[in-house]
Amino acid sequence: MESPMHPTIAAFEAAAQTGDEAALAPLLSPVVQFLPPTYWARWQGPEAVAAVLGHVGQVFTDFRYRRVMGHGPDWALEFQCKVGDLDAVGVDLITLDADGLIAQLEVVMRPLKTVAALREAMNARVATDPRFLKLRDALTDG
Repeated sequence: MESPMHPTIAAFEAAAQTGDEAALAPLLSPVVQFLPPTYWARWQGPEAVAAVLGHVGQVFTDFRYRRVMGHGPDWALEFQCKVGDLDAVGVDLITLDADGLIAQLEVVMRPLKTVAALREAMNARVATDPRFLKLRDALTDG
């Protein structure tokens, strides 16, 4: 028997597929942590995490979730996408807090060539986004 999808997970799935930063922000805990697939560090806080996810939504193309698995606070959302002309698959590992908000989001992704292309594209985007001059302090070593 399949367990029902948590409303936060359903809303995240819809917002992530479009890269809608404004729809993502209210789903995030005040202490949310985002662990990206491109380096060993974490973004902290809803403003920083929503901004990063908004950029990711613009870098990924042909993005879609293939499977959603989980219950209670622990969820795994398997996705496929493209970065440029490179294919990728990955998993969003999400932990919800007691209020049902996203407390941690860790993304694992392959293949390495596509992850490298994602890092390059994201670095180019955030270098031109003035919010990241302020938000770079939210990035901490893991």
